[in-house]
Amino acid sequence: MVVQVEQIREGGLTLTQPLAQPFLAEVLADAVQEGFQAQAAAALRASFVRTSGGVLLEGSVDLPLAAPCKRCSTEVALTVPVRFVLNLVPAESKKERASDGQGKDEPETESSGSFELGQADLDTYHGKTIDLDPIVREQVLLALPMHAVCREDCRGLCGMCGQNLNEAACGCESRRVDPRLAVLKDIKLN
Repeated sequence: MVVQVEQIREGGLTLTQPLAQPFLAEVLADAVQEGFQAQAAAALRASFVRTSGGVLLEGSVDLPLAAPCKRCSTEVALTVPVRFVLNLVPAESKKERASDGQGKDEPETESSGSFELGQADLDTYHGKTIDLDPIVREQVLLALPMHAVCREDCRGLCGMCGQNLNEAACGCESRRVDPRLAVLKDIKLN
């Protein structure tokens, strides 16, 4: 998805762009959290407004996903809302600011960040076009939940036999002894 900067008139530009299921599947393949799958295509709603230094981008999309429950491993259908606001500046403009002394002067070390906190919502575009694919990819990955659960009171799986405790109770002993402390149960106190 590419937007020409010239298309953004004084009143702004609003687009609704479909996100195909193969594109979403490719994005989710890069996710650190495993198991997320796109269930259907989605529609990205994006609005662009020209500013003095670049373009203000506001975007939103609701992603229909499926993932395994972190506690019981059943399939969970969920809708992940992705909302973002970014200030896009020309890449050339960002390089000029860095060379004018407005950027960081100290050398980057392994523990230093790659951006300043005040520029967390700042991104670049090249030339006279804005490529939305990498922006959407990044925002989708940032919006994914850490864990999906089928319901808040999910009881999970039995650690001994693997029975789904939401479906039925198992016959395993509910009181487990830490194996490191198992020898202490045979001690007799007077």
